Amino acid sequence: MHSDKRGREFYFLAIFFAIFVLFLYGPLSAVLILSFQGPNGGLTFPLNGVSTRWFVNLFETQAVGDFGGSFRRSTALGVMVMIVTVVVALLAGLAFRRKFAGATALFYLAVASLVVPSIIVSLGIGVVFQQFGFEPSWYTSAFGAHLTWTLPFGVLIMFAVFNRFSPSYEEAARDLGASSWQTFSNVVLPMIAPSLIGVGLFGFTLSYDEFARTLMTAGTYNTLPLEIYGMTTNVTTPVLYALGTVTTVFSFLVIAGTLGLIVYINRRRLRS
Repeated sequence: MHSDKRGREFYFLAIFFAIFVLFLYGPLSAVLILSFQGPNGGLTFPLNGVSTRWFVNLFETQAVGDFGGSFRRSTALGVMVMIVTVVVALLAGLAFRRKFAGATALFYLAVASLVVPSIIVSLGIGVVFQQFGFEPSWYTSAFGAHLTWTLPFGVLIMFAVFNRFSPSYEEAARDLGASSWQTFSNVVLPMIAPSLIGVGLFGFTLSYDEFARTLMTAGTYNTLPLEIYGMTTNVTTPVLYALGTVTTVFSFLVIAGTLGLIVYINRRRLRS
């Protein structure tokens, strides 16, 4: 049986991928291990015993930091951004299926914020709010700042989806007597539902861990990334690692739940 030998390119890419995985999951592994530090342990190796004390301490009243409040704010902000991103990206995708005056200029205007440094966007929005006498907060100014980051990605994804979407499905529905709304709700929407879920997950995760565009716009109350950043200069116990482990597990659960929902929708679509 003949088998071709693998060239140097294969081994080069394999080594590159191994280094990538190490850089990606190595720090996460270190944080996970150190979060189980013993009661008298510190922030570095080796472990001084093993315990779950820091996870318990995480949900207790802290002298420094508001873990619960910042987590709730980041989650609520992420959900808000997710909903708006999905709706606007869907409407933009539908609108750009037909040519209209100014479409090109509007497209470049929508994605321009991707090339603007995030800290500049954050600073600009914060200054504008202060100049107009409004107090920056996580649910107003930070919400708008996050949308300048998530909407362009959502719009680009929906453009790619509708670029491959065949109009013949809609034409067949209209030939069978379906109205415009019935065509959209019964034909188009079920077919693009997995993509919309992907846009929603993308919007939520981008907002959930966004730091730069939140720095100058969050106001008095921190989101979770800002809280973690502040803790790195004040907290001297492994509770910081426990927080990292909890938030990482939460992120993986969100991804797993989203993938499960996509699989469920695809199975329902195949059965129908």
